[in-house]
Amino acid sequence: MSHALSEAQAATGTRKAEIAAFAHRMRHNIIDMGEAQGQGYVGQALGVSDLLATVYRDRLRFRADDPRWPDRDRFLLSIGHYAIALYAALAQAGILDVEELDTYATDDSRLPMSAMATYTPGMEISGGSLGHGMPLAVGMALGLRGRDSPARVYNFLSDGELNEGSTWEAAMSASHHELGNLTAVVDLNALQADGATGSVLRSEPVVDKWESFGWRAVRVDGNDISELLRGFDHLEQGESNRPRVLLCDTTIGKGVPLLENREKAHFMRVDEHEWQIAREQLEGTVQS
Repeated sequence: MSHALSEAQAATGTRKAEIAAFAHRMRHNIIDMGEAQGQGYVGQALGVSDLLATVYRDRLRFRADDPRWPDRDRFLLSIGHYAIALYAALAQAGILDVEELDTYATDDSRLPMSAMATYTPGMEISGGSLGHGMPLAVGMALGLRGRDSPARVYNFLSDGELNEGSTWEAAMSASHHELGNLTAVVDLNALQADGATGSVLRSEPVVDKWESFGWRAVRVDGNDISELLRGFDHLEQGESNRPRVLLCDTTIGKGVPLLENREKAHFMRVDEHEWQIAREQLEGTVQS
């Protein structure tokens, strides 16, 4: 093995270890916030921790002490009910104080249960009405390009949002306008409020659909950091004028077997004694 190759592998190993540690801390934050309410979108948040850790530790350009820095990359949380996950990521990225997570969903908190851009540093849009994120992302990408800004736009949406016509209208517009500064990231956890995503409205073959709209599409295991890194790297190597989408298969409750197997997992209720069990189960989940 050459010295250069050995150094590259070591750097990749360090990169993965840092992301895994970031995701592990996020999961502890999520469990702590969830316990304060006893219920919520904890399952989805645990499921996307590896993905958000990869984005915030390895992809986004931002300044933790200046969340409105003009040249920052924009990360849009279209799925506003995933706010608990993004709060944990923002805290681990240094944009929020970890101690502030203790105020989650309480009166006068800057961290409401559903995302509100007017309250939370680092929150780019108010999400919740599914299907709004992609149109906003297209508008932002157009505006940034018009200003010759180096910033990129990342729109994080769910497989349930692929039911929304506005998502596909915006996707078509992004391709038409050749928005190479736009990346969509989709959480494919196969569940939405009304049941299994495939039974509510089938979106497969999802890669073919995005490609038919003119996007570069890659599908990965969203709970495998190596695959996430390869997926992002692959998307950045192609045509620079095409929008990109990373489709991520995730497991609700990932890292906590007790919650991975919960039958009603969209808005999860967790008994008081189960939170400590969740913490104990989490201790064996850091990826090597």
